[in-house]
Amino acid sequence: MSPLKKITLVTILVSFYMFSSCVSSTEFEVGGDDGWLVPQSNKTHGDVFNQWASHNRFKVGDTVRFKYNKDSVLVVSSEDEYKKCKTTKPHFYSNNEDTVFKLDRPGFFYFISGVSGHCEKGQKMIIKVMEPEESTPDSPSPSSPSSSSSSPPSLPASTHKKSNALKTTVQFSSSGFVVYAIIAVSVFGWV
Repeated sequence: MSPLKKITLVTILVSFYMFSSCVSSTEFEVGGDDGWLVPQSNKTHGDVFNQWASHNRFKVGDTVRFKYNKDSVLVVSSEDEYKKCKTTKPHFYSNNEDTVFKLDRPGFFYFISGVSGHCEKGQKMIIKVMEPEESTPDSPSPSSPSSSSSSPPSLPASTHKKSNALKTTVQFSSSGFVVYAIIAVSVFGWV
């Protein structure tokens, strides 16, 4: 292999490495082993699913899986609709007994059961999806002074808990290393 071809190959590989990013997502099973069902205890009435959600860190791209029987899951648009268990105009509705919902933005998601009376008995949940982290080399360290802001500092990626998760996937956001390798082999005729 000529030195020019080696330099070109190294340049392609380094460029791919520097300009592609890795995306990680986690799938969480709502309610853990118990699943999405009407809470049985008056003691925890209304808080079972919010307690479960508070023990997890959700980020954009994660998914939540609802497993249930003869029930449904709705995403409503506001805290008011959530509190009132209003099921008339959901953003999302599913009743297939195994629903996967992608958390596609930061902020709050309000989930309720669509079966009459279930939401009122506590089958509802709020999930807060964290803002994406911005990692720049010149971002200030936590000990350095910054402008006064009312928003709390974001949590580091290491606090993204994977307990109660069915699976974690890691994938390249671009076409992938294999495609670039095949192109390089095709263009330069290496085999």
